Amino acid sequence: MLNLILFGPPGSGKGTQAARVAEKYHLLHLSTGDMLREELRRESALGKEAKRFIDEGLLVPDEVIIGMISDKIDATSSVVKGYLFDGFPRTQPQAEALDNLLSLKNTQIAGVLALDVSEEEITRRILSRGESSGRSDDRDESIIRNRYQVYQNETAPVANHYKASNRFVLLPGEGSVDGIFNSLSEQIDRLL
Repeated sequence: MLNLILFGPPGSGKGTQAARVAEKYHLLHLSTGDMLREELRRESALGKEAKRFIDEGLLVPDEVIIGMISDKIDATSSVVKGYLFDGFPRTQPQAEALDNLLSLKNTQIAGVLALDVSEEEITRRILSRGESSGRSDDRDESIIRNRYQVYQNETAPVANHYKASNRFVLLPGEGSVDGIFNSLSEQIDRLL
């Protein structure tokens, strides 16, 4: 089973690249945000538990997110060749919890592919996206720059976690969509 994590700051092109990578390598793209919305929509036990926290204005605990990932893996492992994690893990405890979960399922993260995009390029991309997204946070440069800094501060420990086991690769995230995808594919092919 091929399990990958795609990292990159907001606006780095993770969503665009994740869709292409998942299709090419027959991986299930797991976005924890999408999974959470689906559990809430279905009103599953995990969705109801998550809703309690959301209704109180709290972050959904890691255990609930890990539970959703576990359920998704159990339901799909016989029909996919692996998983592409997008936006998770974001903290060291989440990385450790994901590693433990995958170990229980006799698998592991094969590689972490991080898209390296400058703060200036991120700002330009998101401001451009803001012209059509309708999201006010995509039109405010100070919010965009703050999100970039939060990503940099929170992701460093996660990167170090995977660097320690030689599973972290930093790739250029600037250039053409096809060029970036080709770089990602070259790295993934090395893991196969």
